[in-house]
Amino acid sequence: MGIIKPSEVKAMRMRLGLSQSKLAKLAGVTQAYIAKIESGKADPRFSTLERISRVLEQAGTQGRQVLADRIMSAPIVFIRPGDKVETAIKAMKAHEISQLPVLDRDVQVGSISETSIVQRIASGENMAKLLRRNVGEVMDDPFPTVSRDADVDIVYHILEHAPAVLVVDHGKPVGIITKADVFKLAMKP
Repeated sequence: MGIIKPSEVKAMRMRLGLSQSKLAKLAGVTQAYIAKIESGKADPRFSTLERISRVLEQAGTQGRQVLADRIMSAPIVFIRPGDKVETAIKAMKAHEISQLPVLDRDVQVGSISETSIVQRIASGENMAKLLRRNVGEVMDDPFPTVSRDADVDIVYHILEHAPAVLVVDHGKPVGIITKADVFKLAMKP
């Protein structure tokens, strides 16, 4: 791997699922010093960066990958195809989310989002009539799916092109990951 740059420490640490404290302990420095390096407030010596790089490389080769089930939200808030669009909007508002998977007997058949509803209204669809329609009539394509043991690096790439990823276990939806969930790793010390 070589010696990483101070600006790369945080991203590498998070990708490997290491806390600042754990990295500090393994590298022989304090957690506060790791925090300063990650925030750009400290310019570490070459020997310190070398130790940090070695620890991160070893952590990466020990299969310490972060899995999708670590950042997924569960249980899943969802809507059924026969539910009204108004019900979907109320569910999104109540749970402070912007999209929902559409499930029919534990099988994802589509999705619905604030964005797609707003686009329909902006393109001239009557809002009152839209609210009374069944979700199944207006839903978008289903969200991409991953297994619960998928590496979060895969999820990151999917989220570049999709608003959410459904996490499945033996074909059954067990969680959902949105762009907001990605920050769960960043918020852990």
